Amino acid sequence: MLFPKKTKHRKWQTARKNPKRLAKAVETRGTRVAFGSFGMKALSQARVTSNQIEAARKAIKRYVGKEGKVYIRIFPDRPVTRKAAEVGMGKGKGDPQFFCADVLPGRILFEVAGVSEEVAREALRKGGTKMPLKVKVSARI
Repeated sequence: MLFPKKTKHRKWQTARKNPKRLAKAVETRGTRVAFGSFGMKALSQARVTSNQIEAARKAIKRYVGKEGKVYIRIFPDRPVTRKAAEVGMGKGKGDPQFFCADVLPGRILFEVAGVSEEVAREALRKGGTKMPLKVKVSARI
């Protein structure tokens, strides 16, 4: 499971969730396949947890086998806090529970190298089913 070794701030403030603003937001960094020959590209916006990243990585790696190489292009650095069950309002913010990565449309999530096109596409499709957002497989340009 991925999480940062050290964080500057233990708890982050909640980001704005205006649907009109999120509909226009697109990723500007990490939008091209750089390391592998095929990549999984996000088509919608979501917060991807470290558990979801690990589940997708396992599914992809299991399908490509030993000869294929998998690159993870996102990292969960955002702490998510939750208050304990049946605790009243107030009394401060909850404790950090897990880490997630904010993903905008256009971001490459995973890349695969060293396997044929049909194997790479099927592996990334299987990994995409573990993600909480819509994805498509894109080839290197």
